Amino acid sequence: MAPPRLPELRLSIQYPGGKDRAPSRPQVRRWVHAACLKPAEVTVRFVGQEEGQCLNRDYRGKDYATNVLSFPYECGARISGDLVLCLPVVEREALEQGKSLEAHFAHMVVHGMLHLQGYDHESGADDAERMEAIEQKILATLGYPDPYA
Repeated sequence: MAPPRLPELRLSIQYPGGKDRAPSRPQVRRWVHAACLKPAEVTVRFVGQEEGQCLNRDYRGKDYATNVLSFPYECGARISGDLVLCLPVVEREALEQGKSLEAHFAHMVVHGMLHLQGYDHESGADDAERMEAIEQKILATLGYPDPYA
């Protein structure tokens, strides 16, 4: 039996914040594919503190850097959007939460990809629970522990 065919993915990965502790391109591709339910065109950008804070301030009105920002452009038959991960924030959170950096990056990419597909955890407890359950399932298939445990 042939493995299930993955949706078409056009992926661009950018490292203006540096590659030192950022995940590799193959890792990011694997995580994006795992969370991608339909054909997609996605850019994943790993940024520093300043760019992360600027984007969060300009687009969400919150003057601090956050772990991941999702910018969906199209969510119909095809997904189109950008994910921006702030390297220092993800690194700090992984350390504070006692998680491996790789597992936390995987979680943030999966989380962002679900936002690009219309999932929202801020609109109510039921939506948050549904999104968390999907994240847990995807991360388990990738071999990562439950990020909410």
